[in-house]
Amino acid sequence: MRLGTLRLSAPGDGVPTATVAVRLDDDLAVEVPGVADVGALLAAPDWRERAAAADGRRHALADLEPSAWAPPVLRPSKIVCVGLNYRRHILEMGREPPAYPTLFAKYPEALIGPYDPIVLPAHAADAVDWEGEVAVVVGATARRLDEAAAADAIAGYAVLNDVTMRDYQYRTAQWLQGKTFEATTPFGPWLTVTDAPVTGDLRTVLDDEQVQHTPVDDMVFGPAALVAYVSQILTLHPGDVIATGTPGGVGHARRPPRYLRPGQVLTTSVDGLGELRNDVVAEA
Repeated sequence: MRLGTLRLSAPGDGVPTATVAVRLDDDLAVEVPGVADVGALLAAPDWRERAAAADGRRHALADLEPSAWAPPVLRPSKIVCVGLNYRRHILEMGREPPAYPTLFAKYPEALIGPYDPIVLPAHAADAVDWEGEVAVVVGATARRLDEAAAADAIAGYAVLNDVTMRDYQYRTAQWLQGKTFEATTPFGPWLTVTDAPVTGDLRTVLDDEQVQHTPVDDMVFGPAALVAYVSQILTLHPGDVIATGTPGGVGHARRPPRYLRPGQVLTTSVDGLGELRNDVVAEA
């Protein structure tokens, strides 16, 4: 099952006035009546049944504009990000594999839809990097869980790009300031609900050049291990997101370094989870 969030607009004006959670069937998006986004749906204990039984207004997928798609979860209470979690990326950054996950935070204001433009801030546009990632979305309250219970608390997975301002990131030893610039992190295109571990390959493509490609099982700490670890620190709630880290191929590690520039198109995909496609534009 796939679940997404659509932006709704009044007929004729194209200006979004509301959002609604939808179930994606083969060629239709079916509204879950009265539910504003996937996060609100996951807050209901019977969310799977409600989603499966939803019979609201139908939208032909072929008729939806890319801008109609919002992030699946509009305002997760937490976005916990993981650094240095792919073996190849750790090696290219000249580091040793960690004994514990490297954690930092991102805030909901950073999220944009799966096809929204990435706007390069005028004051921080010189070292903006790509980081394709698998996003874990929590489907049940998680507190001090072991790995088996943590696996059961995962609702499913989506795609995320942890777009990073490298100059701000490395101003200090703390990464936060380069990681949560407002309206820079595409997320979606939907939540793929599954009880199975995510498999397949992650790819990031800049224009027509593949810049990242790795099997997701190259992670040092897998999704269930991350949910279990984070749950020892704080309570995870339905709709919370864990960004599981990026593989090798980031622009900052290249010699010379490469960064996003206006006019480029950034595409991030994970087998079985879908694809983000974002134009890179300069701030007006």
